[in-house]
Amino acid sequence: MKGNIYSYKTEIGYLAIADNGHAITGIDTLANKLADNDLDIYIKQGYLIKESPLIKEAWGQLYEYFSGRLFKFDLPLAPSGTDFQQRVWQALKTIPYGQVKSYKDIAIAIGNKNAARAVGMANNKNPIPIIIPCHRVIGANGQLVGYGGGLDIKRYLLNLEGKFKL
Repeated sequence: MKGNIYSYKTEIGYLAIADNGHAITGIDTLANKLADNDLDIYIKQGYLIKESPLIKEAWGQLYEYFSGRLFKFDLPLAPSGTDFQQRVWQALKTIPYGQVKSYKDIAIAIGNKNAARAVGMANNKNPIPIIIPCHRVIGANGQLVGYGGGLDIKRYLLNLEGKFKL
């Protein structure tokens, strides 16, 4: 068994949260209407559709985030990726709620000022969006660019954080 997965309806559509029994391993944005077969791909990969205690805790924190009452997540995370991706994702976790950084800022933060494009690719592969806040990364010119869940979701999350800015 690879882990557990369970989906919840949110303001941005359905989110499927996955764990490995010890840590959150993924959050997947699903279509606005959850079809019966949307989770089939996970079943084929060895996941159980089960609301584990850890998934329930992650959902509770996400619910509080969407309600404007949680500004920092406190969950065990185990994103799967390359060493470079891991460094990028660690840097993303340092961007405070309600703030943004550019891809170049993140490249500098990980010690490779010329890696802005590679940072963008790592951002795109982030398996735990929102909790690892890749939505807080914008283009150098201040434009909203690239987001795996779509720019409408990125805009929604940034507006949410701006509305409840600390």
